[in-house]
Amino acid sequence: MYFAGPPLLIAHRGGAKMAPENTMEAFRAAVETWGADILETDARLTRDGRVVLIHDATADRTCDRSGVINQMKWSEVNELDAGYNFRNLKNQSSFRGRGARVPLLEEVLETFPGMRINVEAKCPEVAGPLVTVIRRQNAENRVLLAAKIESDRKQIDSYSGPWGASRREIARFWATRHLGLLNYFHPTFDALQVPEFWNGIRVVTPDFVRDAHSFNIPVHVWIVDRAEDIRRLLSWGVDGIQSDRLDVLSSVLKDMVDNKYSHVI
Repeated sequence: MYFAGPPLLIAHRGGAKMAPENTMEAFRAAVETWGADILETDARLTRDGRVVLIHDATADRTCDRSGVINQMKWSEVNELDAGYNFRNLKNQSSFRGRGARVPLLEEVLETFPGMRINVEAKCPEVAGPLVTVIRRQNAENRVLLAAKIESDRKQIDSYSGPWGASRREIARFWATRHLGLLNYFHPTFDALQVPEFWNGIRVVTPDFVRDAHSFNIPVHVWIVDRAEDIRRLLSWGVDGIQSDRLDVLSSVLKDMVDNKYSHVI
């Protein structure tokens, strides 16, 4: 089951402060070094119809060259140095020129056949091809489809795998709670993936988590990098933490397990 085993360690963009975001290097470290439960990533479409994992509409911020992803062929995207602008925790350019690149979704699904993936459609045109790749890999049961904007995935309402709440759906749940109308709420999603605050408004509270759980909806909070924040959110019962600092998150979760079972020894 996709949501089994909370609290879940969710590697945001593979752990974007540990290795170049959305690269095989980041995903591999998340799985092999930090024991991630879920890899979180973002999908866009190249000009020739390949589903690539990159957050921004352009290559400018993360790569060695500029370019709009949906105007580039896969062969061009594949030549980008996706580690060029990454700086590690010591502020060093530790991946520049080391071969990190923008991967294909199918590459990640094939490389990590047992891993759960949280993938966000970042543009409307990627939705259909995204589902085609997932189905071709027989991976619907282990890939959650997310989209901040509902229109970015309107073409894929037939998807049978887990479905993350869009910004509109999150707002509807939040407003319904505050109006005292939860008895009339009918969720159309399988998970709430939310920030603790949004535009100065507190989203996540213990009551928010409790009300989500009353519908058997797990709550995953992003992006949480500080140990004290992780511990507080977990004490409220959240089901997963999306983090860029997998070292911190892994350490907190290990401490929780050690403390839970210390009396058995």
